[in-house]
Parts: sequence; C-alpha cells; structure tokens
Amino acid sequence: MTDLQLIAAILFALALAHTFATKSFERLADRFPRHAGLWHFFGEVEVVFGLWAFILIIAIAFVSGGEQAIAYAESRTYTEPLFVFVIMVVAASKPVLESIRAAIAALASLVPLRTPLVRVWLCLAMVPLLGSLITEPAAMTLAALMLGPQIFRQDRGMPEWIKYAALGVLFVNISIGGTLTSFAAPPVLMVAAAWHWDSAFMAATFGWKAALAVVINATAVTILLRRHVGADDPHAAPAAPIPLLVSAIHLLFLAAVVGFAHHPVIFMGLFMFFLGFTTAYEQYQNPLILKQGLLVGFFLAGLVVLGGMQQWWLQPIVSSLEPGALFLGATALTAVTDNAALTYLGSLIAGMSDEAKYMLVAGAVAGGGLTVIANAPNPAGVSLLRDGFADESIGVAGLLAGALPPTLVAMAALFFL
Repeated sequence: MTDLQLIAAILFALALAHTFATKSFERLADRFPRHAGLWHFFGEVEVVFGLWAFILIIAIAFVSGGEQAIAYAESRTYTEPLFVFVIMVVAASKPVLESIRAAIAALASLVPLRTPLVRVWLCLAMVPLLGSLITEPAAMTLAALMLGPQIFRQDRGMPEWIKYAALGVLFVNISIGGTLTSFAAPPVLMVAAAWHWDSAFMAATFGWKAALAVVINATAVTILLRRHVGADDPHAAPAAPIPLLVSAIHLLFLAAVVGFAHHPVIFMGLFMFFLGFTTAYEQYQNPLILKQGLLVGFFLAGLVVLGGMQQWWLQPIVSSLEPGALFLGATALTAVTDNAALTYLGSLIAGMSDEAKYMLVAGAVAGGGLTVIANAPNPAGVSLLRDGFADESIGVAGLLAGALPPTLVAMAALFFL
C-alpha cells in the first residue's frame, strides 16, 4: 500500500460518508438560509464524487507532482459517464417518451384492471426488462419520467415510506432487468468479453431468474400502491400529436446511441446531430434534461476517478471468498463501490471457477439498488425523482430500507433457482 493509495481510500470513504449525509445538508440549508446555496450544493448527491475526485487529483499533485495528477486523470476511461449523459437526454426527449408512454397505455388498456395502476406495474416491470435492449440508463430515465407524475409527487399525499418502497423496487428491477443480454447492464458488460458470455448465455443463466424477480417485486409494490394511485385527471389537456416521422427519427437516434455505446467519438457525434434536430423541430420538444444528465455524468466520472485507486483492497477481498460467500460479499460490496467496478476487478482474477464467476455477477446485480452509487443508472433516477420527496432529496436510509425487500427477492431468485 502506497501513500497515494491510502489517501485515495480515505477520500473514497469520505465521499461515501458525504453521500450518506446529503439529506442532512439539505436540512442545514433550511436552518441557515443565508448560506442556503452552499448547503444545497453540498446536498446534491450528483456532485459528491466529482467533488472528492477533484480533491484526489489535487492530493496526487501535491504528493507526486502536477504531471502525475494529470496523467492519472487522463488514464481513466470515461465512456460510461459520457454514454449515460447522452442516453439520458435522448431517452427523455418528448417524442421518445411519448412513444413509450403510448405503448404502455395501449398495453394497460387490455388488462381488466384500473388502467393507471396497470401502467404503474408496467413501468416497474416491463420497462426495466426493456433495459436489456435499450440499456439500463435509458430504461431508468423512461421509467422515472413516467412514474414521477403518478407516484413521486409531494402534492398527492403519498406516504414517504411507499415512495421509498417504489423507488427501491425501481432501482433493483433496473439493476437485474438488464441481464437478459450481454451489453445492457454495466456489471455484465465488464466481464462479457473476458468470460465469453453472450446474450444467449445471459438469458438462459441469469435473465429468466431476473425476470421472475422483477415481476414479483413489481407486483408486490403495486399492491401497496393500489390505494394511492388515483384515476387520470379528466381535465388534463391531451398531449399535442407528434408527427410519426419525428418520433421515428428520435427512436433511430436512441437505437444508434445504444448500438455505438462503446464508441464515444461516434455516439457524441450522433448527439450533436440530435441536438441540431431537436432545435430544428423544437415545437415537438420539451426542454432537454441537459442539467440532470450532466450532473449524473459528473457523478459517474468522479466515481471512475476515485474508484480507480481502490483495486488494492477490493480485489484481495473478491479473490479470497468462496462462491457462496462471494455472492453475499458482492451484494454487500456493490452497495459501497459500484457493481461494474466490482465485476471488472473480478474479470482480472485468473483461474476463477464458473461458479465463482456466476456468484460474483449475480451478487453485483442483486445489490445494485441498495444505494445511489451501487449501479450506474441510480444517480439518473435520483436526479429525476428527488423533487417528489421531503426536502427534495432522497435519504440513504430510506432508499436502503425500500430496496432491501426487493433485493432479497432478487438474491433468492439468482441464488436458489
């Protein structure tokens, strides 16, 4: 262990503590309005890891020199933060959102139950599974935007504990719902090439078990929500129609970004064309969520910088555990590290058995909803839904409590089936 590794571990621990304390900073903003702006800044969960990553770069500069600090920052791979930013903005665009909303509404109308409640179930079950095709960050963005007006609003009298229960199910289902393919879930993507796991293998080994857990979780929380999801507002103005060609072009942009997810030069170029198209046809757009997307990208980039120096203590833990203990350990560790980083470290271990490989990835995806940092799409969900919670922030304890029951369901499905 070097001095820099120790400093990085301490800063990582401080960043985790800061993440858990964000709701406290929001309360300080109410108590000390003169400095409310500063407290709100520290209370932004998306700012946390970027802020502490910047402190780490300064520490490296002091210890090893400015050139070493710059070299380390440039040695990190930022494809995932860039991709999440782009896919969030594209998926949240009005034509894409309305297309998915229309498909959900059409399916809900076929079920002989209250349509608003069925739509909630579909957003918590079908959309996370759709993440296996459009990627988990896109699924999180779409599900959050559709669920927000129905569940995550402060003016509907929805109890906070039910909001956290729904949020926990959403996060867990997104984390496991992307395992039907080998390219949609970040922790799977990190090992798929190294371990020769293709989409057929994922669907047969992980996907059907995850789908069962997704359906159970969505059904259970929808039953809890049944008395709180009201009928649609009959006086609400219908959405203005969007030309089919405009919607098709937006969906094509979404598909292209997903297709080139590992090539930032290409998907960033596509994003520039997308921005131009939305400007040319702004009458069919809502304001793009550029701020939220940038904040989430900043959060993930900070996690990349800070997480890049944690291998010295994480990898020995992963390599020393037997398969059963590895499953439990991965589930717990992913809550405080990031499941993609955890499985990446596992892919570097030579001689892992097939059983150990399965247990590592199964635990990583099962624990992906426990905290905001456990899975890459979670910061996106927090950014889009936090206004619907008290103090306009999502508490760590509330999220953990809400995510624990669906996590246990996911663990049981992936471990015993």
